[in-house]
Amino acid sequence: MVTFLVKTIANAVALAAAVWLLDDITLTGDDTGDKTLTLILVALIFGLVNLVVKPIATLLSFPVLILTLGLFTLVINALMLMLTSWLADKFDLAFHVEGFWTAVLGGLIIAIVSWAVNMALPEGD
Repeated sequence: MVTFLVKTIANAVALAAAVWLLDDITLTGDDTGDKTLTLILVALIFGLVNLVVKPIATLLSFPVLILTLGLFTLVINALMLMLTSWLADKFDLAFHVEGFWTAVLGGLIIAIVSWAVNMALPEGD
């Protein structure tokens, strides 16, 4: 349970960094409380997408991953971010990623920030 909370917090912080750094990744809301709740819900969706869909996409693209020496992971991360944006729209959450290249850069930012936050937060048992 603690690991799940730590990963959700790390995802929320990483998504917030991407929203802050990139103009084409938007999070709208009336006040800070609404934005925080939306960010946590989007982080949960992002975590579920990475838990369920990403391993399947990685397995299916394994030959391309080998051919590109792992750089195709950036494309997979971008697609997971775009899927999260699409699902957030379906759940009427005010989170949107505009365009593939924004998603690539956003996925890179999220990966770096998430890694850093996971290093700073305590490990769950």
